[in-house]
Amino acid sequence: MAIVKKRRRVRKKKGTRNLYFHQGTQDAIVAWQNTDDRAQKEKLYNVEILPAFTKLTENLIFMHGFAKGTDFESLKNDCITHLYEALRKWDPSRGTKAFSYYNVVAKHYLIIQTKKRKKNFFRHISLDDDASLNYAEKKMVESHKVVPAPDEIMMAAARPAEIQILLREIRTRVTKDNELKCIDSILEIFDRVDDLDFLNKRAIFVYLREISGLTPKKLSIAMSVIRRHYRELSRTDDFGIF
Repeated sequence: MAIVKKRRRVRKKKGTRNLYFHQGTQDAIVAWQNTDDRAQKEKLYNVEILPAFTKLTENLIFMHGFAKGTDFESLKNDCITHLYEALRKWDPSRGTKAFSYYNVVAKHYLIIQTKKRKKNFFRHISLDDDASLNYAEKKMVESHKVVPAPDEIMMAAARPAEIQILLREIRTRVTKDNELKCIDSILEIFDRVDDLDFLNKRAIFVYLREISGLTPKKLSIAMSVIRRHYRELSRTDDFGIF
């Protein structure tokens, strides 16, 4: 009886994800942050960073349908400009990958623009005049009445990461040592949220105290300052979804 040899199946290695936004892109962003040479900044941005930002923005717009009801090119260019303005805000020392950070920044911007358009749309249309609505407007009304739109579902899933961006913005505004210790402790909790098993407010406060090393009184004072910054930022266009 002939022996049948089993063929070994050779699995093909999966391609690297985010080929357009790679380690070289991240290194270019770090170099951009660390140089004051204007010509060097322009070269790094135009050659290494801009193509990655462009592809990232296009992918998000196509994947989540953000261009509905607006001009694609205008939305894309505005989002890329927003990413450029956020170039200095990414802090590599925190261990967050550049792609992860700017992916959230872009999503955040696109979601806010979508919400603004919807708010403006429902403010000005008459739902009683069905004949005046085009197909896209009717679909928007239907999705608003029946189920959450895909961008709203995505917004809920991305909320923790977006709050982290807001917290990092707050960190740039606080100046006192106790306030910095407090905001760093809050950011650490967000970084480790999946590993924590407590859910109540009291336990979180105790944990914040342990991480920061602050007394309850000092922590409360620092938290008051951070809450004030949070309220102010949450009313701005940049953080309007909060």
